[in-house]
Amino acid sequence: MAIEFIDLKAQYAALRASINARMQTVLDHGQYIMGPEVRELEEALARYTGARHCVTCASGTEALLIALMALDLKPGDEVVTTPFTFVATAEVIALLGGIPVFVDVEPDTANIDASKIEAAITPHTRAILPVSLYGQTADMDAINAIAAKHGLPVIEDAAQSFGATYKSRRSCNLSTIGCTSFFPSKPLGCYGDGGALFTSDDALAQAMREIRVHGQEKRYYHTRLGVGGRMDTLQCAVVLAKLERFDWEVKRRAAVGRRYDELLQDFGGRLELITVRDERSSVYAQYTVRVRDRETLQAKLKSRGIPTAVHYPLPLHRQPAYRAYGAELHFPAAETLAAEVMSLPMHPDLDEPTQDAIVAGLRASIL
Repeated sequence: MAIEFIDLKAQYAALRASINARMQTVLDHGQYIMGPEVRELEEALARYTGARHCVTCASGTEALLIALMALDLKPGDEVVTTPFTFVATAEVIALLGGIPVFVDVEPDTANIDASKIEAAITPHTRAILPVSLYGQTADMDAINAIAAKHGLPVIEDAAQSFGATYKSRRSCNLSTIGCTSFFPSKPLGCYGDGGALFTSDDALAQAMREIRVHGQEKRYYHTRLGVGGRMDTLQCAVVLAKLERFDWEVKRRAAVGRRYDELLQDFGGRLELITVRDERSSVYAQYTVRVRDRETLQAKLKSRGIPTAVHYPLPLHRQPAYRAYGAELHFPAAETLAAEVMSLPMHPDLDEPTQDAIVAGLRASIL
């Protein structure tokens, strides 16, 4: 049997009746844009995170863009962020004419190194944008303290960490604004593109709601610049159905992640684990390890029917489109991680025999 990297088919099989019923309800009422499921989902997600407001939108990228627009980012404004992330994190800053200012990451967590942030702040800094990579948040208390000292908002890019906790508080409710993605492979995903913003600031919530519908305060009355950033009603219906077993999936992800940690302890220094820090939990959007000679290892694993992926092979300051923002800079941890990280199959329906087979294949390929 083929090993799935992320098994969305097994998840659908478990939720088939609920997903089909939810989608059929939308097809019956025909309100495909801003239908009642949109508000229902927003209320459910706000309750889940503890944030006062949730604003759904078209994607995780759109969530970051709307967040920066709500904060009125201007051309030339700087946003401190990580170079080791998916390109959307910096892309939205650049699209608005802002300047992504990169600081290095922690080699053991792959998240932004909070101790390096303050040195990157200048009079032009407008926000701090940490990424909760691989399913675990960054050190949000330390980041928020630096932000408060300098009067800056913090946007958590939580595209990979919805459901994770930091000191018993949930990701997306740890800073000024939290942004997440419902891309199908995410811990909580839809069947297309989707995303959401979270805040407990009433004024920001109102701005974000207006921005996602072309800056409208009311129909055909535009108070600010906006985008076409709504999340489709059908996608909201899918996420509502998936919420029914999300708590179970979060627990399963944690269990699978812990079991990987246990099984991968003795690899003779040829493999290193990503650390989940104390007082944090991870939803393991990816289960990622560090290895040497990655391409050769991936080829061996592929020959054994074991899929892998790399998140991410080239840090942003070395990407052709982003060289203007620091091609001459050196971020040792980010650059080393980019050369060594490799993600293994990870999903809540991953059973122990399959996980054992993955680890056995990895052992045979690496030792």
